[in-house]
Amino acid sequence: MEPKANSEVTDAMESDLLRSVHAILLELDGHHTASQFNRGMLRWTLHKKIERNPANNCTLVKIVVKELERAERSDNKLHIIPLLHTLMYAIVQAVYIPDDLYKRVYEFCKRLLTLPQPYCTVGLSHAVRVKSERLTPGVLYQRMVLSEQNIKNEQYQYHEKVFVFADPALLSMEMSAALSSEIESASPCRSHMSYMCDVIVHTMQAALGDSCDAPTLERMLKAKGQDMIELCFREVVATVEVCAEEAGGNHSLYTGKLQQLYTTIVSSANPDGQSSSTLFGIPLPNPEISFHLWREDELLWKELAKFTRSAPSSEVLSSDSASFEMPDPVSDLTSSELLRLSILSTDSGIERDLPPSELPAVSEEPSAGRSEQEQGRLFRKGGIKMKPSVSDGMALLQDTLEETGASPLGKLQRRAGSHGLPGSRQQKLYTARIVVLGDDRIVGRLAKAYYSLRKREARRPFLTQKLSLQFYYIPVTHEEQSSSSTKENTPTAGSDLCQLAAYLGRVDPWYENNIRSLCHMIPKLAKMKSCSGKSSEANPFLVDVISYYVRMGLQPVYFCIYSVKIAFTCLTKEHVEDVFVTQLQIDIPECMSFSGTMKGKGTLTRKKNFTENCGAMMTISYKKASLSNREVEKGLSLQTSGLVMRAIPSCETEDLDCLTVSFSEGSKAKAGVDGKIRTCNIKIGTLEQKPFTVCLDQDYRRIFKNVASIEVSPCLEPGYVMQKMQNSRFSVSDQEDVGLTKYMSKALPLPINTFAGIIQ
Repeated sequence: MEPKANSEVTDAMESDLLRSVHAILLELDGHHTASQFNRGMLRWTLHKKIERNPANNCTLVKIVVKELERAERSDNKLHIIPLLHTLMYAIVQAVYIPDDLYKRVYEFCKRLLTLPQPYCTVGLSHAVRVKSERLTPGVLYQRMVLSEQNIKNEQYQYHEKVFVFADPALLSMEMSAALSSEIESASPCRSHMSYMCDVIVHTMQAALGDSCDAPTLERMLKAKGQDMIELCFREVVATVEVCAEEAGGNHSLYTGKLQQLYTTIVSSANPDGQSSSTLFGIPLPNPEISFHLWREDELLWKELAKFTRSAPSSEVLSSDSASFEMPDPVSDLTSSELLRLSILSTDSGIERDLPPSELPAVSEEPSAGRSEQEQGRLFRKGGIKMKPSVSDGMALLQDTLEETGASPLGKLQRRAGSHGLPGSRQQKLYTARIVVLGDDRIVGRLAKAYYSLRKREARRPFLTQKLSLQFYYIPVTHEEQSSSSTKENTPTAGSDLCQLAAYLGRVDPWYENNIRSLCHMIPKLAKMKSCSGKSSEANPFLVDVISYYVRMGLQPVYFCIYSVKIAFTCLTKEHVEDVFVTQLQIDIPECMSFSGTMKGKGTLTRKKNFTENCGAMMTISYKKASLSNREVEKGLSLQTSGLVMRAIPSCETEDLDCLTVSFSEGSKAKAGVDGKIRTCNIKIGTLEQKPFTVCLDQDYRRIFKNVASIEVSPCLEPGYVMQKMQNSRFSVSDQEDVGLTKYMSKALPLPINTFAGIIQ
């Protein structure tokens, strides 16, 4: 029976919601007249309407289901995934949804399983969640609040936190302070008791429907005091989790237990047992969000370690938590140090330096004939080699086996989307949702920090056993770039530094509308807030968008992390190893000083002469990338003033997961090549005494000068390297993968979460 609250939704409200949904679909089709820089506002406005009047959730679900069925009939796949996410976000927050509407939604999600990727993946994920919510109403809201607000309980011990890392090179101190203030003001600051009351009331309404008098229930809970609230909270959480874990679930038993608990709570308020059947909505609070300016390389590791130490579940874990200690940060390891396990020792290793209490027992007196020199000989003491425990090794191995989303080495098709059935992976106690604000430079910094973290975990697992990482990217352009793009009235102006965001916007239209549009909006919002000085707590737009993104953006797109080995002209200087994810640029210093005068002035002939005079003769050897996966080694020599390696395709027709190497204009005709090379492995060196400069991910903080040669290849997964080295002790050939290494991901990808993955 549908509750009376739904009858209070007027036709005017329903028409208003329908217009909002149609406006969002028109925006997706590119027919909306609103400014391109205000994209995402329509979706935010719709959810704000629902938040102010949560009784409209059920009406919104009906409207979206009708639109989904219309899109299915007309084969308009562009609308399906955005509507699905809008539908699921409404279901999570809905006060009450009739069973027949749940069934209609579930049947539609099941029909998506016959469609290709990513529709079948997203449809399966939502079908599992809708089925769980139908059998155990209120479970999605309850689990989201418990994990995001870190509420201690024994039944559901999972915890989540959102970390926002911003690039200080892009944001001024005023803008950073404004963003930090907005995030802090919108972050939840209520007591755990209030969240417990919300969980109880929302679950009762979702399960009992019109037989629940929500205002009376909330009033009676607050009157009973903290002890009673905690008791009722534990009872509700236990009932929900037991039913949710049972195969098939017993809906009547579930509602019966909650009805009994509800009657016990409100019996004193309604002695006659009659209910006023009043429902009201409880807004979904924003998750816990912390804001950081990414100034030091170790910041990511420190914050993750601090999170796993401070979460309440550490107090209720089993005895193995005693071994979960936070080690001191160590510097990045080179490949040769990757698997070396050592501890700091004050023991000299010389037997005669031992204190008398630790001297070994002597079974016989030294012979009288032994010379004084022999008696004074230094004897070394047996050392102790520390090895990872079996549980540590298995945790790292399992984690590496699960990370199979990366395309195998040499495969050119980019992988996207979560793999395997929902829930097939073992859920970890902690989930850190890492959101980076900036351009390609901060994505490169994230890739470097992620690689460093994986190397550290391969050496001694610490976070692997308990922490799951999810990465999100919100592009932000510099204030000057944002203003210039506004004048030119084009969103692509200054987008050279946001290549990765532009690619994600091409393959996922919902990401383009809701996230990439923030590229120009965030500097404006921060500047307005810093100038006005007023709090935006009433309408925290940025925090709401971040919350929506981290909750609904669950389909990763994998980007290959490339390793670069750099050798310098000075032979005494050690080689450097680094990584990049979007771009590597090589320039000849003497050419850079003249390049400014050549822009827009020189013809092709003049540019050729310019390259011949100040360029350097380079030798290039590479493995040509091909769709057939056949490796063809090639080499060439050419004189050039510079080149650029791009890992992000510039257009939809060239969506290949490899490097595209482009040479400066003057070198194309001289080299006798088409000017572009597609490869995943390349070596570059100079034949002359002309060093060159290397810049990674367009970051001025990652420039290497006086370089003699570089070697670029896909970055290997440290867990795979460790397992392969262990297997090499028992294998004759080091080239073949044996044992578990055959099933492990070789390359280390950087997964950036989106709403759909890649829509072909």
